Order: sequence, then structure tokens, then C-alpha cells
Amino acid sequence: MTMKNKGLIGIIALAIMLSGCNTVHVEHQNGNKGKSVIDGEEQHEDRNGAGETTNGEAGDEQEHKNEQEQPAASNDDILIIIDQTEKPIEGSKNSFDFTVQKRPEGYMLTTMEWNSANHNVINSLEEAIQHGGDGEDGFYVSGNGQFMGFFYDKAFSGETGTVSFTFENEQGDSLIWSKEITLH
Repeated sequence: MTMKNKGLIGIIALAIMLSGCNTVHVEHQNGNKGKSVIDGEEQHEDRNGAGETTNGEAGDEQEHKNEQEQPAASNDDILIIIDQTEKPIEGSKNSFDFTVQKRPEGYMLTTMEWNSANHNVINSLEEAIQHGGDGEDGFYVSGNGQFMGFFYDKAFSGETGTVSFTFENEQGDSLIWSKEITLH
């Protein structure tokens, strides 16, 4: 197995682990009742004779209470640091690095984009992982997610544009963090 494949497997494993937040574990007792454990809080559910869950008022109240306690995620829950410190790169390339310092629980990075008057580069997480292994231009993720950045041709230097990062959760909700920068 090549080092590139090992890195890809590591990133995929990390993404699976990060996206498994807020899972529900159900244990059944006495055939009629079960309890769900959601983020360490127990919730009781009744089962009718057919083994189906019945929603009593207490269950609805608890569900409503949990919804109120968990505010909706927003773009303010994302913090990304962009570092344009000059690095020694061979050839006609420049780059900037970025780190995801904060993201909403249950959300994972899915898409990265550079958009200026002259260029539009969009990469999925999978493409960025591939670029981390082969050094191609565009966004990259390498070292099991330890290093992230954007390789670009030196001809892009001086361009002002917007860098955007899209995060999605399992329900398909997405949040976008954007910042206008000038490439060095």
C-alpha cells in the first residue's frame, strides 16, 4: 500500500469519526420499553405490542426541550486561519496554508473555493486529498489532515478574490465561511 493510499485512508477514517456525532444508542428492556441515550442524556420511549415506538407527551416535551437547548449552527461557529507566509516551493508555484480552528459539531469540510475576476478554482475534499499526494495546483490536504492549503501558479500573485470553505452535516445542511484576500 502506497503512502498516498495510507494518507487517504487516514483522512477518510477521520471524516467518518467526526461525522458520527450525536448518534443515538437504543437499548430495549422487558420488550416494551427502551431508553435512548443522546449525548449522555437518557430518554425513555414506550413500545406497543407490535414493537413500534409510541410517542407520548413526555417524549415530545423532551425532544422539544433538546431542540431548544441546541442552537442552530451558524457561520460564526467557524474559524479558519489563513497563513500567507512565503515558503520555498520549487517551480512556478505559490501557496497559502489554512487551518480550521473551529467548526460546528457534526459538520465536516466538503468544498474549498478560490474565486477572483480571473480564476475560479473549486475542489472537493477528495480532490484536495489527491492534490496533497500529487502536488497538483488547487486546494490540498496532506499528512492525514495535518497540512492544508492552496497551491497556485505565480501568475495568480496580486489577485484579490474570495476564498470559501463549505461545511456540511449528515442532514445536508451547509455553512460557508468566506474571506476576501489578495494572493502574495
